[in-house]
Amino acid sequence: MSDKLPAMQLVKSEGVGIGPRDTVGDEHAPPAAPPEELDMLASEEGLPPEVLRYRQDYLEALPIAAAVIGLQDGKPGIIAANDKLNLVAGPDLPRRYMAQMSGRLRAFLLSDEEHLEYQWQEPGIGNRHFTVRFSRLSPAVNHARRCLLSLVDRTAQVETERSLRAEMLHDSLTGLPNRLAFNEAVEAAIEADAGGQDSFAVLVVDLTRFSRINECMGSMAGDELIITVARRLMATLRAGDVLARLGGDEFGILLRLADGPGDALQAARRIASTFATPIRLSELEICVDCAVGCALMNGRAAQAGDIIRNAQFAMKRAKQSGRVEVYQPGEVSAARRRFSLETELRRAIDRDELSLAFQPLINLETNSVSGFEALARWIHPDHGPIPPSEFIPVAEESGLIVPLGRWALDATARTLAEWDRRTGRVLPVYAGVNVSAVQLQRDDVAAGVAGALGANGLDGSRLTLELTESAIISDPDRAGRVLTALKMLDARIAMDDFGTGYSNLAYLQKLPIDILKIDRSFVTGMLADRDSIAIVRAVLSLADALGMKTTAEGIETVELARTLAALGCSTGQGYYFAKPLSADDALDYLLARAA
Repeated sequence: MSDKLPAMQLVKSEGVGIGPRDTVGDEHAPPAAPPEELDMLASEEGLPPEVLRYRQDYLEALPIAAAVIGLQDGKPGIIAANDKLNLVAGPDLPRRYMAQMSGRLRAFLLSDEEHLEYQWQEPGIGNRHFTVRFSRLSPAVNHARRCLLSLVDRTAQVETERSLRAEMLHDSLTGLPNRLAFNEAVEAAIEADAGGQDSFAVLVVDLTRFSRINECMGSMAGDELIITVARRLMATLRAGDVLARLGGDEFGILLRLADGPGDALQAARRIASTFATPIRLSELEICVDCAVGCALMNGRAAQAGDIIRNAQFAMKRAKQSGRVEVYQPGEVSAARRRFSLETELRRAIDRDELSLAFQPLINLETNSVSGFEALARWIHPDHGPIPPSEFIPVAEESGLIVPLGRWALDATARTLAEWDRRTGRVLPVYAGVNVSAVQLQRDDVAAGVAGALGANGLDGSRLTLELTESAIISDPDRAGRVLTALKMLDARIAMDDFGTGYSNLAYLQKLPIDILKIDRSFVTGMLADRDSIAIVRAVLSLADALGMKTTAEGIETVELARTLAALGCSTGQGYYFAKPLSADDALDYLLARAA
């Protein structure tokens, strides 16, 4: 034998195994190396034969395929290997991967690294996956560098991971990519669109009647509808477009814009036209409409989630407008501002940082103060005054209108009681408090009024609850029960902004309403608009026929006040009389007016 280690060759020749024992573990394996061969190998490495036997026994005891590799004259070669290496590698392994493995082994043996691990896949379709590890061993007696090579077959694990990932990235109902896969597709498009030339767009499609169909016909019909819609949407796409189901009845489409943003609008029109034909579910034919929102990739959205969210913002506007909507910059900032405002408002309510302003209600016949409307005011410590038109919708959307409404009732009652205490008598004025539709649905308004009256020793006639038509129309049965309970407390009921909503006259007849408030949109320009003055006359006549009082909002001139008084309006409210006042100024205004 040569005094050099054999070159890297896991299989020496056909029918010969690897390593000094040359055993592959089956009936075709050649016989083990004879003792005289071990003696020759031992003399080459400078080791006793029993040491080689111990080493071979150790290799065979390992649960993985392994071999001891040595470096001689710059070339790696096998010193010893166990049977499992033949079982894992097979006879073709060295011939196909010699160059790659030999190069890595040589680089590792010549380096000072202690360990190296990498993943290796056999070339071709369906070939196996291995984890290959090199671990440095102490040099041989002849100072040759050595390492332990091990192979772990990961094929089953990789295939399982691929199967799980395929399931994770696809919708089980339609077979379409799901939200996660769509997100990855958009991310890839962003990378491809690094120049920011609007070469891609994202459409979000939402079915407008899906929830009703699902509730009325069952989940099976709902699933059938989703599958049918997915097929129709797929038919509208071009090659290269991506359709995904984002969840529920919401679909996402990634479009390549070959001819600019107009392509996105054309795709939206194709989508809308595909819903023109009714969808057959069981024995029924049902028309399904959709809302489509669009967001363009123009460099302003850095991440896929941002672009998809922008398209969803546009889709929500499309539900209201009934047409395709394109995302406008600033919508996300406005939404974030609303959430920030919600947080600040919650803290302001908890810390009692809000206040009430009181706008006088003037008896147009006697020119005396009949009462005040209590209006919530918020002066933010950092941002200054925040108008009610900004924070009241946030309160209604978030549910904060319930604690805000309770606070307004309590603060109004406390103010009236304080006025009585300071003047030493029960003042002949009342205060109107606005009640939101959300508050009417979610809170026990009558209990809140009773608590505020009882805590401050007030009679129910000192409070007037002002509700809009929408608050009553949204749930007329509940509204009727609440209004009846309020009347039992002797509180009065006013319908605010009358004439701007549904104006259902049947509710005026059935519900215990005391006052109709004529909206300022009819009052402000009535002297120059014959239609407005006709509407005001009609409301005044209707209120008189039903035995109700009236209050006109938005009186800003003496001519308006005199005209409304001549027409028979009971009470007036507006800047002509006074702007909303603080509690102290309102009391001073009341006393001065009565003097």
